[in-house]
Parts: sequence; C-alpha cells; structure tokens
Amino acid sequence: MNPLSALHDPGRIRGLLFDIDETLTTDGKLTAEAYGAMERLKRAGKLLVPVTGRPAGWCDHIARMWPVDAVVGENGAFYFCLNQGKLHKKFHDLEDVRALNRTRLRAIGRQILGQVPGCALASDQPYRETDLAIDFCEDVSPLPLETAGRIAALMREAGLNARISSIHVNGWFGNYDKLAMTKQLFAEFFNCDPASLQQEFAFAGDSPNDAPMFSYFDVSVGVANVLRFAGHIETPPKYVTPNAAGAGIAELAAHLLGER
Repeated sequence: MNPLSALHDPGRIRGLLFDIDETLTTDGKLTAEAYGAMERLKRAGKLLVPVTGRPAGWCDHIARMWPVDAVVGENGAFYFCLNQGKLHKKFHDLEDVRALNRTRLRAIGRQILGQVPGCALASDQPYRETDLAIDFCEDVSPLPLETAGRIAALMREAGLNARISSIHVNGWFGNYDKLAMTKQLFAEFFNCDPASLQQEFAFAGDSPNDAPMFSYFDVSVGVANVLRFAGHIETPPKYVTPNAAGAGIAELAAHLLGER
C-alpha cells in the first residue's frame, strides 16, 4: 500500500465511494469532521455513494438525509437513490425471494449462535431485507478475527456467501456483492460505464469485505485502520491514509479537493 501522498492528480477523480463503519465513522460515531468532508466534496460537485453492509432501514435514512447521491446497502443487495424528491429502490432479488430467504436466514442464525459462544445477532438485524449479520465486535465483547472466520465458514457451509466487516460477519444467498450492485447503480442512474467507473472514481474502505472494491478501482484507499486486517484482505487497497477512520476520510477529501 502506498501513502495517500503518492496519489497524484487527485483533481481528476469525479467522485468518492466509501464504506461506512470505521471508514466514515469513528468508534461507531459519525464525527463532524467526517460529515464535513462529505459536505465539502458535495459542494465541489463530486458524486458521493456510501457502499456498506448496513441494513435497508439505515440506508433509507442515509439516502434521504445525508449529502450523498445514492447508497448501496447490505453488501450489494440493493441501491437506494433519491432523485427529484423520490426515493428509488432497486433490489437484486424480488420481494417473495427475499421473504423466503429471511426465514432460512433466521434458522441459520440460530444455529451459528449455538455454535459460537460470545457472538450475537447484530442489533440492526430487524432492519435488514436480505442478509444475516452476526456481531463479533460491535455490541458484544470483541472476539478474535479467527472467530469471525469461523462464523464465516459456518455460513458458507450453510450455503451462504459470507464476508467479514470491521464489526459483523454478513451472510446472504446469491452471488452478488458490493461491486456488482455498484456497477448496476452507475449504469442505470449515472449513465457511467464500468471503465469510467473504474478509472474516474475512488473507493475508500477498511475491512476484508471491501476487497472486491479495492481490487476493481484504480484509486482504492484504505483508512489507516485497514492495517488491522493485514494478511486477512484478499486484495488490499492501493493507498492508505495517515490517520484512521473518519479522520482518514477527512484527509482523503482534503487531498481530492487540493486542500493540502
């Protein structure tokens, strides 16, 4: 990973896509510094899209209330986009499929809780449409990454696609991910082909479930706490900020805007 200062000609970047938990937030909080970074980027005409594992309930709020152009949620299960005052929702799966899968996911969740002491359903699970989120680090006493890996393995044994974030292990039925839905969003709403997306936009993240995005984007940036997962990320980011979490996002925004 190269230092952020090695990212030259940042003014060419048309917009920023970014993870939320411990990329934009700091210890679970959205700081004034990080929110201000979004505001400055938006005022400068940059396109902003959070790409997160967080649930549909959160993403409805984010799309409506934050200074962003759209949001991709539940690790690529959907995108929400506020356009001309109306919230447009696009899911990978139809409602009847999602309803059936939720029943199956509840059963798998009970099995995992019985097999892995100390973990719990994520507190935001009731607001999810498509996936199972097991908490190993947010509202439970932090468990080692090896335990998160065991949870992911149990999910895969049950037929799920599984990814480890900074706080949860997420599992879902289907082969979609953050990158696939991001490409769909940009093609359908922003008239942007995959090559332009790859070359003209940046992505920032902090954890293993961001690996497909780190791999795809020419400008992929990890906030400094990404180093926590050294050796656990299939493809690491190409650049890393000096500071962690929201302070790192503020540094990235300043660099993209030529403020430092």
